[in-house]
Amino acid sequence: LLRGLADRSARRGGGGLADWFACHSVGSYQETDRPVYSAHEPTIFAADVTPHRSLDGAGFLAVMAVFGGASLVLGLIFIFSGAWPIVGFLGLVVVLVYAAFAVNFRRAAACEQVWVTPSTLNVRHISHKGELAEFTLNPLWVKLHREVDPDYGTQRLVLVSRGKSHPIAHYLSPDEKDSFADALAAALGEAKRGPARAPASVAVQ
Repeated sequence: LLRGLADRSARRGGGGLADWFACHSVGSYQETDRPVYSAHEPTIFAADVTPHRSLDGAGFLAVMAVFGGASLVLGLIFIFSGAWPIVGFLGLVVVLVYAAFAVNFRRAAACEQVWVTPSTLNVRHISHKGELAEFTLNPLWVKLHREVDPDYGTQRLVLVSRGKSHPIAHYLSPDEKDSFADALAAALGEAKRGPARAPASVAVQ
């Protein structure tokens, strides 16, 4: 689920942090070109990473309607057959399925935000409970390490800086990890190269 492409041109300007940091995307990896974190530096790369959802809200309601309707029909059949105790079991199954989907939706509220400016690499984790953890690294000292399984592709992405490892993007599938890593590596390379400068003119007298 890869949605959107980042506009890599350096854009300056406003943009509310509260607006950008509200994780509401359904996809697992969404790049954005909004300027974030610093009004004094352009954003080279910014992305929201969220857990996969098997269903959206409409799909969930459709599944529960079909499942609940089928359970109701079966329950009526068992009642007319005299096997009424089974009706309670069917009701319990419906409740358990609903609870499982509710837990899945709640955990899908978690997200991870990664953004790169010319002088910082920033990572912010927001758990499904709203707990916040974030760190900032210097792009000059960061290496992006990929742990690749020959059969299953990229399994893990790790930021390594000054001897410390920081796993990121664990919500993504192997293919999505590759796409994310390519974009992030390009942004880190751009940050390490520094801003482009026009060649100095030499006056000849």
